[in-house]
Amino acid sequence: MRLAFSGSLGRSRLGKGLLAAVLIAPLTMAGTAHADSPSNSARKLVSAVKGENVKRHLKVLDLIGKANGNTRVDGTRGYALSRDYVASVLRLAGYKVTIQPFEFEFEGYKTPPVLKRTAPEPKTFAHVTEFHEVGASSAGTVTAPVQAVDVVLPPPATPGSTSGCEASDFAGFTAGNIALVQRGTCDFALKVANAVAAGASAVILFNEGQPGRTTARVNPGIGENVPVPVFFTSFAVGDELASKPGTTVSLSFDKLVETRTTSNVIAESRWGRGDNVVVAGAHLDSVQEGPGINDNGSGVGGVLEVALQMAKHKTGNKVRFGFWGGEEFGLLGSQYYVDHLSEQDKANIALYLNFDMIASPNFVYQVYDGDGDVFGVPGPEGSAQIEKDFQSFYASRGLQSKASEFDGRSDYKAFIDAGIPGGGLFTGAEKVKTAEEAAIWGGTAGIEYDPCYHAPCDTIKNIDDTALDVNSDAIAMLMGTYAFDTEAVNGIHAPGKAHKAAATRAAVVHDHDKVELS
Repeated sequence: MRLAFSGSLGRSRLGKGLLAAVLIAPLTMAGTAHADSPSNSARKLVSAVKGENVKRHLKVLDLIGKANGNTRVDGTRGYALSRDYVASVLRLAGYKVTIQPFEFEFEGYKTPPVLKRTAPEPKTFAHVTEFHEVGASSAGTVTAPVQAVDVVLPPPATPGSTSGCEASDFAGFTAGNIALVQRGTCDFALKVANAVAAGASAVILFNEGQPGRTTARVNPGIGENVPVPVFFTSFAVGDELASKPGTTVSLSFDKLVETRTTSNVIAESRWGRGDNVVVAGAHLDSVQEGPGINDNGSGVGGVLEVALQMAKHKTGNKVRFGFWGGEEFGLLGSQYYVDHLSEQDKANIALYLNFDMIASPNFVYQVYDGDGDVFGVPGPEGSAQIEKDFQSFYASRGLQSKASEFDGRSDYKAFIDAGIPGGGLFTGAEKVKTAEEAAIWGGTAGIEYDPCYHAPCDTIKNIDDTALDVNSDAIAMLMGTYAFDTEAVNGIHAPGKAHKAAATRAAVVHDHDKVELS
């Protein structure tokens, strides 16, 4: 069987490797879909979706990342090959596939940022896991003494450090030094502004040190046009820099900002009613720092395998699968897609299911809080039913699940903002697993759900096979059910029923662009 990979994929050595990977996988290939009954559809689909086959897709994405600088970030060959792989296997399965390009503002770096202690004992710190650059700061290379500013070590029992909050904290600060400032009670932007006013050549912010405030996983809001490099570190790194007299540090941020092109991949069935489309999606891109095999190769693999197996079944409703670009730059691809739908096209979407990080190595089974009963932010009408259906799936396996904030952090945002019922799954990212969660789901309390989140180590080794298998079955169960019957979600079942107009939907606005201020 010959695969026609688009672009340069089929002609390259890597393309041949991907070709082999596809050929050895027992995928559903092109053929005429046959009619099935609603009662059999979901059961058959769940049985057909195997975790080992889902993982084959992840291995292909991992191979692409390894061959392209350990990244699949938008605007690179790694992303283009990921796009070509997904599009090609979906075309082969019989779907109508559309590539939707769009431009975006790439913000990253030319070479990975560096933070190292040069004295008294040389040491290089790990990018992402121990420190990261703050994108709103300026590029630059600085080597200078570190000067701690009103830090509290050991940290107070509860957040209370005022390090850098007042200009007077910098009395006696030596201009040209690197300011070391602790997280605490005031905005990061104020701390940085005071450091710059005092003549700091660079600023190192570090986490305060209480439980839950120790890692480098913080996105500090520092304002705009900051004229010096700013890094954020874990508490351990900040404590180490502050505790050694005579510490000198060398840091470098080779910033890159430019316009690039990326794209979405949209696959749609050639059967089913077009006024009640069931949509599932996952973002295809990774961050620049790593290949993104859990974030979000896992979601891509689960949705892709379900799509390939669904190609066997002629469902009553049309099904559509979206693989989004630009998620890591602010949910750009999914927003672009929804923005370019007509009002009627939006009204024709029955619901949207989103899958972003479904195989975290220290996982918790989490379902988006569609009814808002836990976090107080419900989705559009119908979202509560989607949450209930996912909960029922886990319960049928004897598994517990918990609610995850439906706060607009992933690609469902554009859909629910348009009033489309939404839901999905999430196994956790940078937050720390509690002892109570470890007692229920296993794993290790006191470390992140995904210690390799947005890091170079987010490779094929960063996947929990059990979570990947279970959650892929969950995708299959709900897609197999809704592909025939969405009545519980949006009132649509029999062909003669009228579809809800988009104008009757209550759009719910969510704030995705959250930054931590202190």
